[in-house]
Amino acid sequence: MIDIATETVLALTEAAAVLPPLRGRKRPSYSTLWRWATKGINGVRLETVKIGGTSFTSREALQRFVAALNAEPTPAPVHVDRRPADEAQARLREKGFTPA
Repeated sequence: MIDIATETVLALTEAAAVLPPLRGRKRPSYSTLWRWATKGINGVRLETVKIGGTSFTSREALQRFVAALNAEPTPAPVHVDRRPADEAQARLREKGFTPA
């Protein structure tokens, strides 16, 4: 969340001008930042606030956005179905084997 009292607030057009050139050696356009704010990239959205009908972001929000895009992905939890192993152990017990 952008705190307009403590962060360096920039209009999206200003924010596009402070970013380094991307592919093609051009700076990102206003529409690129608008897309980052509305659709995001890989589930990460650029934080914005609206003041008087104008969308703003902040230098700090840009930093958080870039950091989130470059963060290591968290692996999805793996669900292990224990039923086959439990059933196999039960069959072994029926045959007289005891688990180690």
